[in-house]
Amino acid sequence: MIIESAQVEMTLRDDTEATALFGQFNKNLKEIENAFSAQIIARGETIRIEGDPEEVELVRTLFEKLMDLVDGKHYPAVNDVRYLISQIKAGVGVDGVLSDVVRVTHWGEEIRAKTIGQHKYIQAVRENDITFSIGPAGTGKTYLAVAMAIDWLKREKVKRIILTRPAVEAGEELGFLPGDIQAKVSPYLRPLYDAIYDMIPVSEFEKLVEHGRIEMAPLAFMRGRTLNNCFVILDEAQNTTSMQMKMFLTRLGFHSKAIITGDDTQVDLQNHESGLIAVQQILADINGISFIRLNKDDVVRHALVAYIIEAYAKDQIRQNESQH
Repeated sequence: MIIESAQVEMTLRDDTEATALFGQFNKNLKEIENAFSAQIIARGETIRIEGDPEEVELVRTLFEKLMDLVDGKHYPAVNDVRYLISQIKAGVGVDGVLSDVVRVTHWGEEIRAKTIGQHKYIQAVRENDITFSIGPAGTGKTYLAVAMAIDWLKREKVKRIILTRPAVEAGEELGFLPGDIQAKVSPYLRPLYDAIYDMIPVSEFEKLVEHGRIEMAPLAFMRGRTLNNCFVILDEAQNTTSMQMKMFLTRLGFHSKAIITGDDTQVDLQNHESGLIAVQQILADINGISFIRLNKDDVVRHALVAYIIEAYAKDQIRQNESQH
């Protein structure tokens, strides 16, 4: 029996590209070698791949993607390489992953789509006036929404950013918290503040708030308004009722864009159906409205977060099965 074998040779531009591609202490290269049975021989600026034809083609595709990233001045880390390997092995295209830059932070870090789901999310926002981003914690729902909003404001594509959340979580309501309205609202909006401070300096943020360019308010304050020339973000939307969701969506005015984010498995409402769950059926077939579902594969926090999400999902399935 003759075992078919293939060989591909790739040439890098220089040692700098090789160093960026292979990673510090060749960590990226070792990750690739451990993931594939094909033999990878790196000599200076030449990479030779030998082995099973299908494996050789997968490794070649991986290196081409990594070389494109390096050409774009993005130096992939081990986690980036690991994710690309998983997607390429699964036969999933990786166009746009790690190369779609949303915004550059004030200290020069590029905010990129790090997963296929995140890339689809960013594309959906660009192409639709209303985008729902639904998924577990750590998938970048809020962070990317804020990055896109800041980018649109900076490029004068909108006049204002409005950030809002329902002020009902874990049984607490706004009126029971101490202090004035700003003090009451701040705890609910903290994740939005955290994201904004990554995008722009605190002093600039404070000026934008002072001049009305950025507004942060509880969802109840949206009633009766018409939001023109705005980038509006509704965060933690799983804790809206259906009436609140309808109220929010009908605030959208001309030349505006809205992103609604939430995790429909983490509803804190008491005795009400989540507006985020209901809206997925009600608005499913309307052009200009996009629903993006993110999952554990899109988690970009600590690697354990994805395993935690998966474990809870399995536990929920077990509970559902035991009830039937």
